[in-house]
Amino acid sequence: MPAPTLKLRLARPEDARAVSVLARRVARRWILPDQSRLAGQALLARLGTRALRERMREGQRFHLAWLDEVLVGIAGMRDDSHLVQFFVGTRYQGHGIASRLWRRAMADAVRRAGTRRFTLNATRVAVSVYEHLGFVATGPEGVSPAGVRTTPMALELDRLRMRA
Repeated sequence: MPAPTLKLRLARPEDARAVSVLARRVARRWILPDQSRLAGQALLARLGTRALRERMREGQRFHLAWLDEVLVGIAGMRDDSHLVQFFVGTRYQGHGIASRLWRRAMADAVRRAGTRRFTLNATRVAVSVYEHLGFVATGPEGVSPAGVRTTPMALELDRLRMRA
């Protein structure tokens, strides 16, 4: 049997349930142990099917990575510049899926809006992943209005190209 091929595509509102299941599973494993109980509950609520479907309808773009019929990665972008959700299923981490998914989401934002600067708020466990993708911390770790401990990070395309 041939190895499954990674397929990337833009999410549709009917994908919200699958996106929620993967995002909540990854969040429970990697993010929640580092957060307060209240912050964790608020995060899981924001990753619920209804909330995600509403964000998709409002124009947030979610790029999805599929291996055959299995959703393995999510990159959610707000305003073509702020990465709001970025998850790869635990068993699929370390296989380059995050890099491919990020390149797709970034290229889409550049094409659509000419974006040159991307931002995100990284949880402690994800900082090194984002650094690998070219992001740098722009401030110390802090607590978001929702109570989640994150580090603000940014990626400047012009700087990234100069480093390459």
